[in-house]
Amino acid sequence: MLGFTRYVARTGPAKAQFVGGLRRQRERRSGFNPHGQLVKALKADLAFRTGGSYLGGVTDLVKPRWRPLYEAVSAGAATYLHSLGDPETVGLARTHDALAAVGPLAVKINPHFGLRFADGRREAVRLHFDEDPPTAEVITATLHLMSRHMDQILPGAEPVLVDLRRGVTHRLDPAARTGDVERWLAGEAAAFSAMWTATAA
Repeated sequence: MLGFTRYVARTGPAKAQFVGGLRRQRERRSGFNPHGQLVKALKADLAFRTGGSYLGGVTDLVKPRWRPLYEAVSAGAATYLHSLGDPETVGLARTHDALAAVGPLAVKINPHFGLRFADGRREAVRLHFDEDPPTAEVITATLHLMSRHMDQILPGAEPVLVDLRRGVTHRLDPAARTGDVERWLAGEAAAFSAMWTATAA
């Protein structure tokens, strides 16, 4: 899902360049997630209701090369955590990945975690770590794909995308027309697939 949503945010030649880079990365089987420790710290604060103590210490646990990244993201993560309210009223909920068919493309839908609130609400949370805020296209694609498969991910939950650097939560636009979004995503997926095939030639 990360690759596809990053793709839809691009325009013109940048789309083809992105797909080419993604394919080369896949062929080299390279790729490393530098955010793993931060996600674990955030989930620990949620699970143990510790109000940010794990987030506060995680920067000191990572290798020096990753500390500037963690310093840039952890403050926003703490802002997000505090925005959830009283730690006693929110806890983790188990989520499941789903496989979405988007036009000719198979897209893995993988939220980072789920939340269960004392009032019965549930949220399936996907985190955005990039330096730039998520574009409208990224927000729409991510939330729509999660919503479409919520019965598998976390039944009854609302999908949310959290811009972690800024601590801002994005939700589905109720005015968005599902049919229009589906057609847009199918077109983007068809173009992605064509570019992927072309880079192999």
